[in-house]
Amino acid sequence: MKIYTRTGDEGKTGVIGGRVSKDDIRVEAYGTVDEVNAFVGEAIVRLDPAIHADLLQDLTEIQHELFDAGGDLAQAGKNRRYRVTAEMVTRLEALIDRYEQECPPLERFILPGGSPLSAALHVCRVLTRRAERLVVSLCREQETNVEVRRYLNRLSDFFFTVARVANVRAGTADVEYKRGVRVFHTDKKKDQGTT
Repeated sequence: MKIYTRTGDEGKTGVIGGRVSKDDIRVEAYGTVDEVNAFVGEAIVRLDPAIHADLLQDLTEIQHELFDAGGDLAQAGKNRRYRVTAEMVTRLEALIDRYEQECPPLERFILPGGSPLSAALHVCRVLTRRAERLVVSLCREQETNVEVRRYLNRLSDFFFTVARVANVRAGTADVEYKRGVRVFHTDKKKDQGTT
């Protein structure tokens, strides 16, 4: 099988159920999900498996799920069989809750950076947000699996959390945005019921 087919030379590409322009919103959406997947691979090669065995396993599973999400988004035909489910969103929420326990309290906005792994995971986060925006547009214009939209929303939160975990495990502080006031804090007196 040859890698090049020449079938896309006129600016069209195949989706499940037909052919569309290469700049169709559906292609933009699944193409951006593919970008996220590539950068997850970049993050994986930056991590030390001895320190991040759990994260390696979770990111590898996410790569498979992103491939599933891209497949769901590529379906334009009538007989759609989706793979991304609500259970995958729930699993991400459980992972976020677990990893968040390793992080110090969040008081300020965080800038991408700190350790190399954290910076790579922040790239995954912002690309996931872009993919989510495109899927929002796709859902408005064409039929598709709305669970992908929910999955991407939660996935960006996951990447934010594990970017912070990467800094904690590296002994590196998060890079806080210093020009604003503290925005994430709790009123301990209020929480304790005192005034």
